[in-house]
Amino acid sequence: MKLNKFLIGLLSLVFFFSANIFAQDQEMTEEEWEAEMQRLRERRESLSTEVNTLNQDLTTLRETSLQSYEDCMNELFAMVGATRQDVDNFRQAVAELNGRVNRKEGPKVDRQKDLDALKTNRISALPEFFDRVHNQMQRSLDAWVDEPQVISYTVQRGDHLWGIARKAEHYGNGFAWPVIYRANRDQIKNPDLIYPDQNFQVPPLTAEEKDKYEKLRSNYKPAPVQ
Repeated sequence: MKLNKFLIGLLSLVFFFSANIFAQDQEMTEEEWEAEMQRLRERRESLSTEVNTLNQDLTTLRETSLQSYEDCMNELFAMVGATRQDVDNFRQAVAELNGRVNRKEGPKVDRQKDLDALKTNRISALPEFFDRVHNQMQRSLDAWVDEPQVISYTVQRGDHLWGIARKAEHYGNGFAWPVIYRANRDQIKNPDLIYPDQNFQVPPLTAEEKDKYEKLRSNYKPAPVQ
């Protein structure tokens, strides 16, 4: 009530000063003065109506019984057929999988299966989880590039470095044999002499090495048979 009286009084002052300032700034006829006064009266009445409406809205809000946060959340959980415990368990599963993805705990295909399982859970539709599960974690998985692994190979009778490098599961290119030689210098004294049961490490080729040895293979022309 006090606020209402204050606002109406303020509107009256605005009305009074506006009329006087307008009159001082311009030479007005009596008809123009009456018209301006009428316009300002209507404006004051309009503002008074707005103030009364706002006061009514404020009263309505004060009388409205709002749900507690706890009740709101329980109602939201019920919409996806879950209990608070279900949501807590889901939250923990999301955190654990997110950590494994960030640490690149492979295999990657298994982590994708884990994420797909979370996506099919109706709880993932809740605002707390939706963007993280359906967008952020998927982007992290898509950006996950598995580093080529070093292959361990046991030398068999009749093997040679060229043949080992040429194997499809290794490089598929015999010209890349120096890579195996350099990676196993502690065992290979002479690249022409390797022995059964030696265990060699076959490291992945770098992009530069792949290009280098592929060019050697492409440009190679065997000597004509005599």
